[in-house]
Amino acid sequence: MNPNTPRSPARTIPIMSTREVRTTCASCSLQELCLPVGLSDPEIEKLGEIISLRQHVRRGAYLYRIGDPFRNLFAVRTGAFKTLDVSEDGGEKITGFYLAGEILGMDAISTDRQNFGAVALEDSEVCVVPFTQLEHLLREIPTLQHHFHKLMSRDIMRDQGLMLLLAGMRAEARLAAFLIGLSQRFAQRGYSSTRFRLRMTREEIGSYLGLTLETVSRLFSRFAADGLIRVDRREVEVIDLKALRAVVDHRE
Repeated sequence: MNPNTPRSPARTIPIMSTREVRTTCASCSLQELCLPVGLSDPEIEKLGEIISLRQHVRRGAYLYRIGDPFRNLFAVRTGAFKTLDVSEDGGEKITGFYLAGEILGMDAISTDRQNFGAVALEDSEVCVVPFTQLEHLLREIPTLQHHFHKLMSRDIMRDQGLMLLLAGMRAEARLAAFLIGLSQRFAQRGYSSTRFRLRMTREEIGSYLGLTLETVSRLFSRFAADGLIRVDRREVEVIDLKALRAVVDHRE
């Protein structure tokens, strides 16, 4: 994907009322910032005032690009995204996948510019969170600050997990660990942990795991033949989670 390709115009939904923010929290991608912390009505209103815009991003379009100024965090409300790095020759390396309920852009806090690009894997919607305003609010609401730090910690752990994944595992263990991770993330969102749809292609999975498309396709077929999973295009059913974990544990 050429980083110089013209950006599709963003379509933004205007300010939500406090009532809208509160009534949609149960299904909102910001639930980890809102629901668990027991905010008071005035605090919820303050949060609603800064999270006032939703942005639609069509499949294949950039939410932001490498080098863009960092002004906002983006909470995935619906859909999914991939983050990627682009080499000088135009090749891309996928650095992460983000599902509903996860926050994009936190790696740019320290640099004030986006370190990676973010592209929608399907038609998606994000809540736009102006970071300067969020910083002020975090100082005012310590419980919200605590949960935000937990989100940052989760991102760090995910990055470290990827490093371990790529450094110490065989190809089949990488894919098994990836499927187990997806299973856990879907379960956290109230979806089935054993039946889910892959938002990303096999080629994108390979880029993320450091494997070729041929290797990823071969491993999917092997896992299916061994009775670990059932696959129908992008639909995956985990048949034997224990066996998948055994593949991860057997690293030699």
